[in-house]
Amino acid sequence: MIHLDAFKPAAANAAPEAGTTGPHVFDATLEHFETEVLLKSKAVPVLVDFWATWCGPCKTLTPILEKLAAEYHGAFLLAKVDVDRQQQLAGYFQIRSVPTVMLLKGGQIVDGFPGALPEGQLRQFLAQHGITPATPAVDAATDATAAEPVDPEAEAIRLRHAVADAPDDAALKLDLVLALLNIGGAKEAETLLDALPANLATDDRAVKARARLGFAALLKDAPPAGVLEQVIASNPDDLRARHWLGVRCIVEGRSEAGLEQFLEMLKRDRGFDDGLPKKALIDAFRVIDDVDLVGTFRRRMASVLF
Repeated sequence: MIHLDAFKPAAANAAPEAGTTGPHVFDATLEHFETEVLLKSKAVPVLVDFWATWCGPCKTLTPILEKLAAEYHGAFLLAKVDVDRQQQLAGYFQIRSVPTVMLLKGGQIVDGFPGALPEGQLRQFLAQHGITPATPAVDAATDATAAEPVDPEAEAIRLRHAVADAPDDAALKLDLVLALLNIGGAKEAETLLDALPANLATDDRAVKARARLGFAALLKDAPPAGVLEQVIASNPDDLRARHWLGVRCIVEGRSEAGLEQFLEMLKRDRGFDDGLPKKALIDAFRVIDDVDLVGTFRRRMASVLF
């Protein structure tokens, strides 16, 4: 991190670095800041990177931010502000050192940090604000030829046979774990997951599977779904029953129904059990693979909170 009052005036005239590239990265200016950053942040989070050509740490941080912007496929936008060329904009945000990064959501600054963070901490920063990689866009030709959705039960059966034919294929077993979680087979999935070799235990899919099994563990003392539904019907404000039912839905692969229960909890009492409704939603977002569904409920959650 370099303080602005420490650089030499001559350095400000250094040649600019390579231009901005990528559909989710752009150079922000004072003239268009309201439309390109503030208004856009109401639809998608925007990271604003204040940098300078003479700043060494910026040359480390900015390429990582650009890489993440591409990898996250539009889950956030990266607005780059050259503090030498946009001195008024830097002054408006009272930037005293570079690099400085700010996160805008809903037209307002919600977080930020000075200095260059390593990639792992940047990913954590994004995750803390519910920003996870989106599914890349599919062109119309590819989408038109896409296969019909696979039946979850049929897929689990197919993979069981495949594992039986190739019992040493650990990757197939991980595929089966994920398929079992989609049909509520948590116990069988956990057994298979525990037996995976170390190189697959840290796979992103295995980590997500562990998180889903964590949901399943919350059901240890929970009544059956039918009982929970009756309890809620007689007392809609029973948020404990709603939480159990939401968790059960998530574990059984009924993601939308589970998210509806968590969202209803948030509407009725966001402070219940030390903020459990919001936490349940965020935890669910991390384990649900349907990007469109997660995006929809993120927006609905935001509308309740803000």
